[in-house]
Amino acid sequence: MKKLKITKVKSVIDRPERQKRTMQALGLNKLNATVEVEATPQILGMVRKVNHLVKVEEI
Repeated sequence: MKKLKITKVKSVIDRPERQKRTMQALGLNKLNATVEVEATPQILGMVRKVNHLVKVEEI
Protein backbone atom coordinates (compact mmCIF):
# COMPACT_ATOMS: atom_id res chain seq x y z
CA MET A 1 0.00 0.00 0.00
CA LYS A 2 1.16 3.56 -0.66
CA LYS A 3 2.51 5.74 2.11
CA LEU A 4 1.78 9.41 2.58
CA LYS A 5 3.93 12.09 4.17
CA ILE A 6 1.59 14.63 5.80
CA THR A 7 2.91 17.97 7.08
CA LYS A 8 0.91 20.51 9.07
CA VAL A 9 1.37 23.93 7.44
CA LYS A 10 -1.40 26.02 9.05
CA SER A 11 -2.65 26.46 12.60
CA VAL A 12 -5.96 25.09 13.88
CA ILE A 13 -6.70 28.23 15.88
CA ASP A 14 -10.22 29.51 15.05
CA ARG A 15 -11.07 26.23 13.28
CA PRO A 16 -14.05 24.01 14.12
CA GLU A 17 -13.53 21.42 16.87
CA ARG A 18 -13.98 18.62 14.34
CA GLN A 19 -10.96 19.80 12.35
CA LYS A 20 -8.87 20.18 15.52
CA ARG A 21 -9.65 16.59 16.53
CA THR A 22 -8.92 15.30 13.04
CA MET A 23 -5.47 16.89 13.17
CA GLN A 24 -4.85 15.31 16.58
CA ALA A 25 -5.97 11.93 15.26
CA LEU A 26 -3.47 12.24 12.41
CA GLY A 27 -0.75 12.93 14.99
CA LEU A 28 -0.15 16.53 13.91
CA ASN A 29 0.08 18.73 16.99
CA LYS A 30 2.72 21.36 16.24
CA LEU A 31 3.24 23.50 13.17
CA ASN A 32 5.52 21.85 10.59
CA ALA A 33 5.04 18.46 12.26
CA THR A 34 5.31 15.56 9.81
CA VAL A 35 3.94 12.01 9.94
CA GLU A 36 4.23 9.09 7.54
CA VAL A 37 1.10 6.94 7.30
CA GLU A 38 -0.37 4.26 5.06
CA ALA A 39 -2.85 5.53 2.48
CA THR A 40 -5.96 3.78 3.83
CA PRO A 41 -9.47 5.01 2.98
CA GLN A 42 -9.86 6.28 6.56
CA ILE A 43 -6.67 8.34 6.42
CA LEU A 44 -7.53 9.71 2.97
CA GLY A 45 -10.92 10.83 4.29
CA MET A 46 -9.29 12.59 7.24
CA VAL A 47 -6.81 14.33 4.94
CA ARG A 48 -9.65 15.45 2.68
CA LYS A 49 -11.37 17.14 5.64
CA VAL A 50 -8.28 19.17 6.58
CA ASN A 51 -6.56 19.51 3.18
CA HIS A 52 -6.42 23.31 3.60
CA LEU A 53 -4.25 22.87 6.72
CA VAL A 54 -1.80 20.23 5.51
CA LYS A 55 0.62 19.41 2.71
CA VAL A 56 0.53 15.82 1.41
CA GLU A 57 3.27 13.99 -0.51
CA GLU A 58 3.31 10.41 -1.77
CA ILE A 59 6.30 8.30 -0.82
